[in-house]
Amino acid sequence: MNDQLDVVFGALADPTRRAILARLAGGEATVTELAAPFAMSLPAVSKHLKVLERAGLISRGRNAQQRPCRLDAAPLAGVAEWVQTYRRFWEGSFDRLDEHLQELQKGGPA
Repeated sequence: MNDQLDVVFGALADPTRRAILARLAGGEATVTELAAPFAMSLPAVSKHLKVLERAGLISRGRNAQQRPCRLDAAPLAGVAEWVQTYRRFWEGSFDRLDEHLQELQKGGPA
């Protein structure tokens, strides 16, 4: 699981790949459609797609001459699970901050 999580986080580390995933969340698209908003070549976009595909975040179909890409969000469940383990920490930090702010409003110790 940790190896897969590393691969997924590696894929998500790049803003272009995150933008591609956001676009695919709206439905499948061809490489040409995915490349349109970026100032890069089709081969460069294809390299990003290969990283996403290795991470299991996208799959490619076959439609005549085209190979449309589609989002596969299943690996993101592992990311969400990993992040969830830190939720108690964040909530505890926010609770302590809230208590501190309430003390300041009451004129308590700073």
